[in-house]
Amino acid sequence: MSSILVVEGEGEITKIVDACLGCEGYNAVMIENGDDAVRFTLREMPCLAIVYRTLPDGNCYKLIQQLRDHPKSMHIPLILISPCTSLVEKVRAYELGIDSYITAPFSCDELIAHVRRQLRRMQQNTLSPLTRLPGGLQLERAIDYKLRGSDPWSVLYLDLDHFKAFNDAYGFLAGNDMILLVSHICQQVVYEYGNADDFVGHVGGDDFVIVTTPDREQLLCAHILDRYKEESLVFYRSEDVQRGSINGIDRNGMPYQYPLVSLSIGVVSDRLRSHHSPDEISTLTAEAKRLAKRSSSNVSHVSPRWSVPERTHVSLPLSLVHSFNSGAFYLAEEDALAESK
Repeated sequence: MSSILVVEGEGEITKIVDACLGCEGYNAVMIENGDDAVRFTLREMPCLAIVYRTLPDGNCYKLIQQLRDHPKSMHIPLILISPCTSLVEKVRAYELGIDSYITAPFSCDELIAHVRRQLRRMQQNTLSPLTRLPGGLQLERAIDYKLRGSDPWSVLYLDLDHFKAFNDAYGFLAGNDMILLVSHICQQVVYEYGNADDFVGHVGGDDFVIVTTPDREQLLCAHILDRYKEESLVFYRSEDVQRGSINGIDRNGMPYQYPLVSLSIGVVSDRLRSHHSPDEISTLTAEAKRLAKRSSSNVSHVSPRWSVPERTHVSLPLSLVHSFNSGAFYLAEEDALAESK
C-alpha cells in the first residue's frame, strides 16, 4: 500500500483518510512531531503529507521547510490544515511550498477532495509515469545537494545492456516490465542496505541513478546485480535462457545472437570532499557507465580528477562529451539512438 503521512496529535485526520482512501490502496500513518515526520518521509517516501497546524511541537513551518529543502522529499505534495484564517499566514505557508491550505474546522469531503487532487497532480506532473520515480530537475538537485554538503558522496549510474535487442524480440511491454524490475530492485536494495536519505531517480528509458555514500556503494552494487541476475530470468523464454542469448536482427538486417540483458553500474565517488560541479560529475558518471559496460564485473569506478577549488572552467576531452546538459541527467545519446548496447 502507498502511505500518506499525517502529522497531528489526536489522530482524527488519520482516521478520516484511512476510512475514505484505505479501500483505494492508501495507508494513513500518524506521526506526532516534526523530527520523526522528516525521518519517516526520507525512509518510507509517502505519496503525500498532511500537516496539522497545531501539532504538539508547534513548529509545522520548520517541518514544511525541511521537506521542501531535501531533494528526496521536495516533490511530495503537502497539505496544511490550520485554524488560522489570516491571509498573512496563508501567504507564508504557500511561499514555503505547501500545495493546499485547508482552514479548520473542515468537512471530510473537503479534505478528501484536496487529497485526491494533490495525488493526481503528483502522478501527472512530477514522477516517471512508468516507475513513479523522480527524475529531471529533482535528480539534478539531488546531485547538487550532495555536492554542496560536507559528507563524502557516491553516484551510481545504472543502465541495461542489449536492451534494444530484448525489446525487439519480446516487445515493448516486456521491456517496460524489465525497466520496472530494475526500479523495484533499486528501491528495495537502497531501502534495506542504503542510508535513509539515499536518492533513487529514473533518468528515463532504462537508465537509473542512485545517490548514496562511499561506505554503501559496494554493498548496493553487489545486491542490485545479484538480484537482477536472478530475477530477470523470468522474462525470457526457456530456450533463450538455456542458450544464453536472444535471436535478433542486426542493423544490416542479418540474424544475430544477442546476449541476455545485463545490468551495468558506473560509480563516481569522492571520499575527500573536493570541489566539483554537477557538470563534471555527470560527465564522469557517463564515462563510468561506458567502462562498466566493457567490464566483466559490470561495475566500474571512476574518481573525480578535478579538486582545485578556484578552477572555474574545465576543458573536457571529446571522448567524455555526452548528452548530459547543464548539470541535469538526460538520456545518453547511445540510448536515444537505440543502440543495442
